[in-house]
Amino acid sequence: MLVAPNEDRQLDRRAARRDQTRREILDAAWEVARAQGLTGLTLRDVATRVGMRAPSLYSHFDSKHAIYDAMYAEAWTAYQEVKVWEEAQLTDDMRSCAHLIARTFFDFAIADPARYQLMNQRVIPGFTPSPESYAPAVRVLEAALQISAERGVTDPDDLMLLLAIIGGLIDQQLANDPGGDRFARMIPRAVDMWADGLGLPRTTDPKDRT
Repeated sequence: MLVAPNEDRQLDRRAARRDQTRREILDAAWEVARAQGLTGLTLRDVATRVGMRAPSLYSHFDSKHAIYDAMYAEAWTAYQEVKVWEEAQLTDDMRSCAHLIARTFFDFAIADPARYQLMNQRVIPGFTPSPESYAPAVRVLEAALQISAERGVTDPDDLMLLLAIIGGLIDQQLANDPGGDRFARMIPRAVDMWADGLGLPRTTDPKDRT
């Protein structure tokens, strides 16, 4: 059956309104999470911020976990789009790439603790990201593995060790020096210790690391 042009436009407008409402709900959810913590997020608080009743949210998301799921996808997609993953930003030297990746992820995490917590810490009981929402995280890891393998670090555990070191520094910074730079200043030393352990050549004087 053919659809009249007016009906097409009405369908487009309804879809646009629905997308806009979902965007407003997610923006409100991020605001609540940043103000009250991820586990403090309630549907009532989210609904209030968008001028709805809490049950109305179910017209757009099946559950609170569905909101978390969409937020998770957004968080990893945002990091996936960070320019460090462009080849133009990288050199052929794995040590230099490790410094760049470490600093970029550290700064991304510290800039938004609630977002980082959702991405990397399992603090929400019963929440597991859907395969679709988990996909950006997988793509980020695959890109890092490829970058490493192309530069001679072929054991995935070696890269995972680097990521664990970065994660530890992030956790310490957020827990013990929020707003400061105590653990941020340790990044160059930590990455060089990792690279030295793998026998990667030094191409830059450690004093020049920032």
